Formats: sequence, structure tokens, C-alpha cells
Amino acid sequence: MNLYNNVRNNIVKTYLLLSIFIMVFGVFGYCIYYYTKNEAYIYLALIYALISSIVSYWFSDKIILSMSSAKPVNHDDNQELYHLVENLCITAGLPMPRIYTINDQSPNAFATGRNPKHSIICVTSGLLQTLNKTELESVIAHELAHIKNYDILIASLVVILATAIT
Repeated sequence: MNLYNNVRNNIVKTYLLLSIFIMVFGVFGYCIYYYTKNEAYIYLALIYALISSIVSYWFSDKIILSMSSAKPVNHDDNQELYHLVENLCITAGLPMPRIYTINDQSPNAFATGRNPKHSIICVTSGLLQTLNKTELESVIAHELAHIKNYDILIASLVVILATAIT
């Protein structure tokens, strides 16, 4: 299995996940219809699932960033982090993602977005304070691998769709 197969498999999994999500809500709507004999519940469930899927696909990155209170980082805010990400992107052949930070002392990082052109890397202040440059570079390279393999799309959708279910 090569990188292109991984990307294709992740895209297929994404559409499968969205399809299953819509079907589950359709079954849920049917169950309510079965007991109430009001077919509006089927349509409401399907419309909710469809809207949630569309919003999750197009806006999952923005939703996750707002949930985590992330702040954007530009070149002047943190030149070392910006150049580190930029150099790794050039090496990996990826477009430059937007960079965000979260004011949290626990060392963590994540990537989100729907594809490499619309990707985001987010790091916590604890990670920036704890790791040296080589360690930070390794963490960012790991997150860029998620972007390159389209893992970020599946992970982002799972978070948003699980929230929609609850």
C-alpha cells in the first residue's frame, strides 16, 4: 500500500462515514415515525443529518478551532514556529497550513481541515514551552503526515458528527 492508496482509502472512508451517519438518522427518524405515525420525523431526521454532514465537511476546522479557543499565528507572532512549519511543508511537498495556538499548559498538537489546501496545525503553549526545536519539528512532521494522508478529514468529521449525535 502506498501513499496514494492511503489517500484514496481515507476519502472513501469519509464518504462512507457520512453515508452511515445519514442512514443512522434515517433509521432513527423511522423509529420515531413507527411509534407516532407522523412521517415528518423521518424527513426532519434526514434533513438534520444532511445539514450536519454538509456543515461538518465544510466547516469542521472552524468548529474545532472555536471549541478549543485557538488563536491564529502569523509570521510576526512566532517566526521560529512559522519557519519550522514552512520548511517542513516545503520538504513534504505540502501547501502551508494555517497555524494556531491554544493557551494550555499540556503539551499537545493536532491537525484539522478537509484537505491539504484547507489545513490547520494547532499547538498548545505547553508544547512550545516544553519541547526543543528538534522535538517540536518531529511533532509538526507527524501532524503534516496526517494532513498528507487526509487523516484530518476523517478525524474532524468524527468529532463534529459525534457532537451532532449527542
